[in-house]
Amino acid sequence: MKVAVAKGDGIGPEIMEAVLNIFNANGVPLEYEYVDMGKWVFDKGYSNGMTPAAQQAIETYGILFKGPMETPKGKGVKSVNVTARKTWNTYANKRVFQTLHGVDTVFSKAGIPIDITIVRENIEDTYGGIEHMLTHDVSLSRRFITRPGSMQVIRYAFEMAKKKEAKRITCGHKANIMKLTDGLFLECFYEVAKEYPELKADDIIVDDLAMKLVVRPNEFDVVVLTNLQGDIISDLCAGLVGGLGFAPSANIGDHISIFEAVHGTAPDIAGRNIANPTALLLSGLAMLRHIGLMENAATIENALLYTLESGVHTGDFGNKQTPSLNTTQFAAAIISNFGKTPQNGAKPLLANSIVTPTLFQPDHNAMMESKETELERIQGADFFIESNEQPADIARKCLRHAGLKFKLINISNRGTQVWPTGSIYTNLVNQYNVRFETVDENALSQHDISGLYVSLIGDFKICSLELLLMLGNKRAYSLAQGQ
Repeated sequence: MKVAVAKGDGIGPEIMEAVLNIFNANGVPLEYEYVDMGKWVFDKGYSNGMTPAAQQAIETYGILFKGPMETPKGKGVKSVNVTARKTWNTYANKRVFQTLHGVDTVFSKAGIPIDITIVRENIEDTYGGIEHMLTHDVSLSRRFITRPGSMQVIRYAFEMAKKKEAKRITCGHKANIMKLTDGLFLECFYEVAKEYPELKADDIIVDDLAMKLVVRPNEFDVVVLTNLQGDIISDLCAGLVGGLGFAPSANIGDHISIFEAVHGTAPDIAGRNIANPTALLLSGLAMLRHIGLMENAATIENALLYTLESGVHTGDFGNKQTPSLNTTQFAAAIISNFGKTPQNGAKPLLANSIVTPTLFQPDHNAMMESKETELERIQGADFFIESNEQPADIARKCLRHAGLKFKLINISNRGTQVWPTGSIYTNLVNQYNVRFETVDENALSQHDISGLYVSLIGDFKICSLELLLMLGNKRAYSLAQGQ
């Protein structure tokens, strides 16, 4: 089987070489096609950080094994890491954090074992990177959480938890504040949970999760979160087991999957052959298991665990009283320990069962859409306007535009209501949300909304507009603080 390999930037080429040397020494039956991705590709003028040939190879083989990559700063380009995950819809980011004997942490010294799998939604949330300056003082980032996208990653998390015989799966969220976005994610979690009665499914507010992970990490098994929260919590979990040098990552999609270390390019030590390849090696082992190379993966991982237990280490961890090995020497030590079994956490030697990839070129983009079960109607609109006037002055102008179909409901600033009631102590910025709703229960049309828009621009610059929808009898928009 062929897989695409991108060596990466900074320390990427040297740790990738070390990992592939380990694979080759073990006789891993893979061929590698090296593809051009990363900062130097940006510098050559490819705005997405990869050449067309690289994209074609990855889409042909369905597997990308990549080193850490840097995105140029200040050039208005998107992260190649995020672009790759989103382009190929690798919707589930799986990160496994386990106690590694030989890597001392507060918890290992206390005899508290850690085995946590974080499943992070990988496509949506604020990582859409959809941002606008509404005024010279006010920026806006749009946060998309969708039902189909949430169902994809949550169903993956439950299936994975079932296969690894997990006892508990937890949804981390902030639905107490973001009631529609995180609320939708949480709703999908419990909808899928009904199909897996053998798993204990529960949820926890993400800030409480962060505290409990630091205090009692052994109580958690599988945790599924939205994109940004999952990114932050997974880095927290890396700290529990020794740092990002021991944090592997798998980005799973239906057609294409990407395997990479969580850590960055470490330019300060690039080219010195002293980087720790463990995180990339663990990511590579996840790749081997993904394509059915179970025996190879177990043999290499057991050798890695034995090596760590023996006190062998690179300069970033381990007993400072014993000499550290460089990247090449560390890889050679692992190779020399093939066939040896660690005292703790040995992996079973399952037979290889190579998965034959189903490779095809789709002829159209897949449309993910759930069935609409409730009648949708337009209740009103939020007009985001630029103004440095006081709320009462804005209200007087808006009331002139309401006409027969609309009533002015409220005015808010940074999410806090400032009219018809509010506090003189609320500080304001020069962007307000003016909310109009229908005067009765009759649905409004988009023509009605556009007519109000045209009227309002006589007095205001309108920065943005959002329809206020009702789904059946359920309000599909949030209230302002204090409304």
